[in-house]
Amino acid sequence: MASYRIIAWKDIPAAVEARDGADQVTLQLSERFQSLIDSVAMQLGVHDEDAYLEHWGATDGDRPGTARDVSAAIASELEDRFPEFITLAFRRP
Repeated sequence: MASYRIIAWKDIPAAVEARDGADQVTLQLSERFQSLIDSVAMQLGVHDEDAYLEHWGATDGDRPGTARDVSAAIASELEDRFPEFITLAFRRP
């Protein structure tokens, strides 16, 4: 069993961390996620560092497997969902 954390800016994931008893793994998602985060931040007028940083958060969970397997599986799932994150990022509140 591995515990994991998805690090995100306003619900747009950027990285996956996972750990088990023997290992800790951090995987950055592809550059397109950071580009999406930057685009949304600019569109919202989030320019100063404090305002930008306050939108970061994380979601935690547990999943069967090693830290390496869990982080790779979650990163792959998030990469596959990229079009969904674009839609969510630009919808009006």
